[in-house]
Amino acid sequence: MDPYRLGLVATRIHYFQLVARLGSIRQAAQALNVAPSSVSRILRQLEEELGTPLFERVRQRLKLTSAGELMLYHARLSLSELNRACSEINDLHGLHRGTVSVAVIESVARGIMPRALQEFWQRHPGITVNVRVMGSQQAANAVSEGECDLALVFDVKVPRNVRRIATVSLPLGVLALPESRFAEKKEIRLFDLAGEQVILSDASLTLGSWIEEAFSRQLVDLNHRARTNSIGLMVDLAKRNLGTVLQTRIGIEQEIAEGSLKFVPLRDPKLNARKLMLLSRSEKEMSDASAALGKLLGQSIDRPDND
Repeated sequence: MDPYRLGLVATRIHYFQLVARLGSIRQAAQALNVAPSSVSRILRQLEEELGTPLFERVRQRLKLTSAGELMLYHARLSLSELNRACSEINDLHGLHRGTVSVAVIESVARGIMPRALQEFWQRHPGITVNVRVMGSQQAANAVSEGECDLALVFDVKVPRNVRRIATVSLPLGVLALPESRFAEKKEIRLFDLAGEQVILSDASLTLGSWIEEAFSRQLVDLNHRARTNSIGLMVDLAKRNLGTVLQTRIGIEQEIAEGSLKFVPLRDPKLNARKLMLLSRSEKEMSDASAALGKLLGQSIDRPDND
């Protein structure tokens, strides 16, 4: 059960929370598929009835006032209790009904998540799973704020009220064409990439800054060919031999299996592995369905083919 779908969350509160999270009426309207004027009107009505502004505009973004922060805090508490009630009601039906919300990064959505869902639905076909793709920190915050039950993320600061239930260390590597010079190597060192035309993740993904810091420490210059926030685009560019792409194995499982790309690990004493983490809400807030999917996802990221 989903409190929003069941109509248990008032429209005003729903719109308010979304604007608070996105910091923009226009972006909230796009997410809701309504006109920005509708969102503005509802927020204005709420502020008029409360007798105080909930937002102030700071550098082209909406920032919560003190009253807004107080409203958001209690709205999240209310949503958490509604989710808990829905979870407990779902548990009365065992694992035959219910809804689980999962936030994942794009690379997980390309590989781990489809395989896990296939196995999960073979066991529990009646459970609805809502999957949202977003950045790592945003996904962790979605669990913290009660919007999602689970999240799969890379290298984030875990909020205090969120559990880390599984972690796996993953080396970085080059996505190489089978006939390329890198494909012949068992591993690559940082200095092997000097002068290469590198395609990097942009600032919206944690990987991009992580790579640049590592190369900077080793005094290796990178030639930036492109930056993007799309893992799918990076994989396609690697398959067309349009640049050197650095990634983990996550998200390229299909290409490795079919032989269109080879993953060649990047080894260096000063290069730390990335940490893929499975996060969840507190144990008492987890439904049986959420716990079952969490257990399956934990097993999925710990399998040898993801090392």
